Amino acid sequence: MSGRRTLHYVFKVGNRTDTLKFYREILGMKVLRHEEFEEGCKATCNGPYDGKWSKTMIGYGPEDNHFVCELTYNYGIGDYALGNDFQGITIKSKQAIQNCKSKDWPISKISENKYEACAPGGYKYILLDEDQPSTDPVQTVSVASSDLAKSMEYWTNIAGMKVFKQGCKSATLGYCEKQASLTLLGIDGEVEHKKAFGRVAISCPREQLQGIQDAAKAINGKILTELVSLDTPGKATVEVVILADPDGHEICFVGDEAFKELSQVDPKGEELINEAIAADKSSEWYAKRNRSKPAA
Repeated sequence: MSGRRTLHYVFKVGNRTDTLKFYREILGMKVLRHEEFEEGCKATCNGPYDGKWSKTMIGYGPEDNHFVCELTYNYGIGDYALGNDFQGITIKSKQAIQNCKSKDWPISKISENKYEACAPGGYKYILLDEDQPSTDPVQTVSVASSDLAKSMEYWTNIAGMKVFKQGCKSATLGYCEKQASLTLLGIDGEVEHKKAFGRVAISCPREQLQGIQDAAKAINGKILTELVSLDTPGKATVEVVILADPDGHEICFVGDEAFKELSQVDPKGEELINEAIAADKSSEWYAKRNRSKPAA
């Protein structure tokens, strides 16, 4: 679909220190921007929580031309149960494999040139033993599908993706083969979204947002958040529509024009997340009382 591109996947994290260590020291990503919020997001970007939270965008390069990760942190929550909905992100990076081995990060070999490592929280990464490309090392984000034909119909007709490759148990789709793609992996049984459920973000020209919403309504598709404006303090206001596919995978469509302004790399991003972690005493508060931080 003209003008659309995959942007990022949203993860809920309970420990920013350990999580940032994995993304920085193992995957070799860099913090692109960091934002703190006093109240929950009205589009539930941080999940169904109303309290203080933060958002950290991290990746291999600018959000304009790289698929990145959005790490959302709710100050009062230390752990999230993981379902079978998220199946992994595949990255070309021989260096990440070497980092796992040299830093004693758990890693397992899947095949001749394919390894698996997990971020804190259990989020799976498939690492390909290949040189890291100068463009975007992130190849695809994989999610589970209980009915591959039904999922493909939704992602092509509503999300506007093209099918790049299809097999008996999987399909790879996207907007452009130079961007990170979406892989649907067929599973037996239902797709479970537990407390750690995430969401895929896709940008499109602002003028397409209403049409996307209308198309979902026309098939009685699930609309989680109707067209709404979201404010980020001191930055651009973006408009989004949030849908759910037949298996409940959340998809956030965001107006590209404002998002490009919002998503500029912040040179102070690393400094801001480091300061936020240093100032966060929530874990210490629970430790002094011999209690664990609550799970979601």
